[in-house]
Amino acid sequence: MTEQGHNLPPKYDSTAVEAGRYHYWVKGKFFEATRDPEKKPYTIVIPPPNVTGKLHIGHAWDTTLQDILTRMKRMQGYDVLYLPGMDHAGIATQAKVEAKLREEGTSRYDLGRDKFLEKSWEWKDEYASFIRAQWEKLGLGLDYSRERFTLDEGLSEAVQEVFVKLYEEGLIYRGEYIINWDPATKTALSDIEVIHEEITGHFYHMRYPLKDGSGHIEIATTRPETMLGDTAVAVHPKDERYQHLIGKKVILPIIGREIEIVGDDYVDMEFGSGAVKITPAHDPNDFEIGNRHNLERVLVMNEDGTMNERAGKYEGMDRFACRKQLVKDLQADGILFKIEEHVHSVGHSERSGAVVEPYLSTQWFVDMKPLAAAAVELQENEQEKINFVPERFEGTYMRWMDNIRDWCISRQLWWGHRIPAWYHKETGEVYVGKEAPADCENWQQDEDVLDTWFSSALWPFSTLNWPNLADEDFKRYFPTSALVTGYDIIFFWVSRMIFQSKHFTDQRPFDAVLIHGLVRDSEGRKMSKSLGNGVDPMDVIEKYGADSLRYFLATGSTPGQDLRFQWEKVESTWNFINKIWNASRFVLMNVEGIKLEDIDLSAEKNVADQWILTRLNETITQVNRHTERYDFGEAGRYLYNFIWDDFCDWYIEMAKLPLYGEDEAAKQTTRSVLVHVLDAILKMLHPFMPFVTEEIWQHLPNEGESITQAAWPEVNEHFSNIQAATEMQRLVAIIRSVRNIRAEVDTPMSKQIVLTINANDQEIAKQLETNKHYLERFCNTSKLTIGTALQAPEKSMSAVITGAELYLPLAGLIDVDQEIERLEAEVEKLNKEVDRVQKKLANQGFVSKAPEHVVAEEKQKAADYSDKRTKVLARIEELKQ
Repeated sequence: MTEQGHNLPPKYDSTAVEAGRYHYWVKGKFFEATRDPEKKPYTIVIPPPNVTGKLHIGHAWDTTLQDILTRMKRMQGYDVLYLPGMDHAGIATQAKVEAKLREEGTSRYDLGRDKFLEKSWEWKDEYASFIRAQWEKLGLGLDYSRERFTLDEGLSEAVQEVFVKLYEEGLIYRGEYIINWDPATKTALSDIEVIHEEITGHFYHMRYPLKDGSGHIEIATTRPETMLGDTAVAVHPKDERYQHLIGKKVILPIIGREIEIVGDDYVDMEFGSGAVKITPAHDPNDFEIGNRHNLERVLVMNEDGTMNERAGKYEGMDRFACRKQLVKDLQADGILFKIEEHVHSVGHSERSGAVVEPYLSTQWFVDMKPLAAAAVELQENEQEKINFVPERFEGTYMRWMDNIRDWCISRQLWWGHRIPAWYHKETGEVYVGKEAPADCENWQQDEDVLDTWFSSALWPFSTLNWPNLADEDFKRYFPTSALVTGYDIIFFWVSRMIFQSKHFTDQRPFDAVLIHGLVRDSEGRKMSKSLGNGVDPMDVIEKYGADSLRYFLATGSTPGQDLRFQWEKVESTWNFINKIWNASRFVLMNVEGIKLEDIDLSAEKNVADQWILTRLNETITQVNRHTERYDFGEAGRYLYNFIWDDFCDWYIEMAKLPLYGEDEAAKQTTRSVLVHVLDAILKMLHPFMPFVTEEIWQHLPNEGESITQAAWPEVNEHFSNIQAATEMQRLVAIIRSVRNIRAEVDTPMSKQIVLTINANDQEIAKQLETNKHYLERFCNTSKLTIGTALQAPEKSMSAVITGAELYLPLAGLIDVDQEIERLEAEVEKLNKEVDRVQKKLANQGFVSKAPEHVVAEEKQKAADYSDKRTKVLARIEELKQ
């Protein structure tokens, strides 16, 4: 049992509240999975951040949603594993380390592979510590005893296992193909590491002369520098303009090489001149045409984007400098006769920003078709399929899988999983295996490493010690329960985890995948360095605390949508926490000395007690319902309304009557209700706001060391009292109406008033009479009259609520004409409501399709609005007399 008292500081200070709390949790091992056989497992493996820098606001959003789920499930009695880890991020990390080396006046080549890898591990250790510190600031309930890294020994074993098995199954192969090449980092890229941008370029129109001198053939290109590697010109075999030229030769300008005119169905007769240059080593479509016609592949560029010896006099020039000079030379020779502007899509490296070059290279590939087919088939099984939230993203995933291309998995880097392939120094024979060949001195290991996503694709099961199928963690915690990630990496990561998991474990990697959007600035723009609109989550925490940031991130958008970051909304959340803090201080000061065994909810309860307990049941139900659907925004809305409006603004104020009264039994019941409701509020808020809820909860009478392991609130049907809730709503409506009337005529709350309440029937009158002490206190009446068939006093203001009319004689304070004007405006509002509801009820589509209780509610609204309108019209007539 934790120590209980009322000594919360007068003001909420997020820095003081959050200081040291995380160490308390970690030291207490409250986040460690237990393998308790009595509990059902629930697993989330963190999407591993790259060890290239510090976490951004998108990471904070992503991990906050994960932490909400895991904290909630832990409180609901699950054996929760929230597994931490990081990604080595091959290209990105190597680029950072190389940049640092350049600043120091050296390079990876100066150091050699082993020394460079030492520097890379030093970088990893430094940035991993930054990331852990940020996880701590965010309050993530991670099981550090199981932390993983994509280059650790166990994951490396899993990567080798997968590579070797796929190779043995014929699903990994090595071949010469056109790949996406990043000249800046000098490595291959997969299709999804290429960002396509619309830019204004040019179409260069040229005439290639026929060898026999009979004329020329026109072609156009956006990349004239690649013409130096042309090995053919292609036309459509049915194009009557060119049929007679098929098989003839043209002279390649500048180079002077003879190349053939070939006929191929790929060519579009309607586009341009209907003839295209073919460069098999520099264009993926040309590569396929070259294969069909057995054309030579002439590579004219180096890996760094400069021209090689096959480019003739342009050797050594940068590709774009070559383009500029080549265009001048072709114009001078009369070959290039027209240049026109052309907007087209150009691929850029996601990592370096360099223009990607289609480039002939020998690389390792994964044959994707059989793997994708099995993953698609998985989604066709209702019991085994992965549930996408929102569901529309399943279509995005399926379209990608249906149109997938083979995956280039080799990267020309040193930092990463080295490809487990060796080449015999004399024979060139290829050996693939988890261990080097016995006579390793005769073999040379492949210099390349695997694409970062190759190891990330195994993350849900490799982190749980696969391929050791007997491992207790793997058997218990896989498949994982949920993945939380952004829609921008469905192709990069989600799809790959699915097909690898299906292939190697024959199971889905996770039961559900919650897809969220991107965090944008307040104007809806993507955050970027160039715009300077990025937000560091640590800056937000420093100013408003982690709880404010987390609650804003979790409740600021609906699933699948982008989130606009707005400082004023974070501040609004801070105000909400401050409200909770002040309410908690009130409760704690009024329950001092109460012990757990003193809490008794079985005694007679007043209408406010019954109402707040009924509303608590409703709130628990709604929070459970919406969090199960991953709609944290709606769950947060219900919590906010219940806490701010029902508990703080109404129940606490009404609780003061018995608390400050003489009835000791009523006082004790109210104290019990206050503790019970505040305890439930803190527990429901805890996944959203872990720090402040733990701090307050520690001062309440409770069992256990931490709220992290406290039981989630449950609905208690014995506490649901719809009648009491209705009575309370009527009391609130009366008090609000009186306050509104006071405000209209500028009558302060300190001034007592005369109030007459004309109830619709005796039952309502009796209920109001029973609870008149609330009305006397909160309406501040000098005289309160409650009855039925009561006449409105002369010269009074009025209000109509469900079940009653209110009259406030305000002689000397009211302007009759103004009151009539106000009531006529009220009639207009009621007319619109009556008209709206009647139209809804006249719609047969609505009446026939809507649930019975919904139709009944609309009919009740129609009756209420009509009744109120009748009474307001009658009041207008009275005032006009």
